[in-house]
Amino acid sequence: MSATTPIRTTQATVGSATAASPAVTRKRHINWALKAVLPIAAVLLNGLLLFLLVSSSLDPGPRNNVIAVAAGGAFVICVAVIMVLAVQVRRPMMELQGKIARVQLGDMDVAVSFADRNDEIGDLGRDFNDMVSQLKTSREEIQRLHQTQMSRAEHFATLGELATGLAHEIRNPLAGIAGVLDIVSRDLPETSVAREVIHDAKQEAIQINRILTELLDTARPKPPQFRVADIVGTAEHAVLFARQQAVTKRINIEFEVTDDLPQVEHDPNQINQVLLNLLLNAIQSMDKPGIIRVSLRQEEDAVAIVVSDEGKGISAEHLPNIFRPFFTTKGYGTGLGLSLARRMVESHGGTISADSTLGQGTQFTVLLPVRRVQDKAS
Repeated sequence: MSATTPIRTTQATVGSATAASPAVTRKRHINWALKAVLPIAAVLLNGLLLFLLVSSSLDPGPRNNVIAVAAGGAFVICVAVIMVLAVQVRRPMMELQGKIARVQLGDMDVAVSFADRNDEIGDLGRDFNDMVSQLKTSREEIQRLHQTQMSRAEHFATLGELATGLAHEIRNPLAGIAGVLDIVSRDLPETSVAREVIHDAKQEAIQINRILTELLDTARPKPPQFRVADIVGTAEHAVLFARQQAVTKRINIEFEVTDDLPQVEHDPNQINQVLLNLLLNAIQSMDKPGIIRVSLRQEEDAVAIVVSDEGKGISAEHLPNIFRPFFTTKGYGTGLGLSLARRMVESHGGTISADSTLGQGTQFTVLLPVRRVQDKAS
């Protein structure tokens, strides 16, 4: 056997994707048959030497005959061992090597024929067949999930186009309605009861406009405008605005910074929108007076922003779905707020996660890197 044996480059195909594996060179090693025979040959050789010592008292003629027979027997034993190993070990190993090569090419319908043997080689064959079967099942499941995700992506793309068109068609007359309400309210006397009605109608128009803005932001996401800025100031701005909404429900928002935080490269407008969405959701989840805590701390090369409330909480059944578009448990709203927040955070290279206990409250954690990955690489 040569010092190095090249292994040809193979290609693994999953669905329509094709990936080439790099060429690999095997290290120098001793032939398996030689490693198996060497111990046996050493034992036989020692036996022959011992036999020579014992038979040294015999005459040269008979002694040479006996030695020749013993040497021949030793040779026959070595050959027999090699043949047995070739059939019982080498043949299954060669078959296994060929089947592994077929699996690398994407063929998951392979199985070794020695799996019914009642020994360690048979155990190896059964384990290999089970592994290939599990790989085949996993690949089919991945393909099924891929098709489902593609179908869902097409569905959401269609909905996005529809939502964009509807939002534009609705916002234009809505702006006209709001303008008319302003004009009518100015012409009414101060003591008119209709002023309150018009004020409520205007607030509803503002709410509709906010929902349409969320739909447009979901359908046409804007890229973040990154700049190095004070993350504490961004968070304080969101807390300041949310406190105006919380005071009417006698909810106190506590703000805490536990570390001396560095400047963070982020889009202040988008992160402010993310935190404001989390704070408004927290306020809406609390039916009675309580506390909402906002804390900032540093975690290695990132800053963690934690928003926790004492509200109704989210059930374990619904928790994995809260970041999906159009999913809501409130009974009102579009269900786009958290989906939009996650997309903004992920566009910053960060993560957002939720932990909740039903009846005790919810905690959201936003993790933002201090610097973007591409800047570190450069």
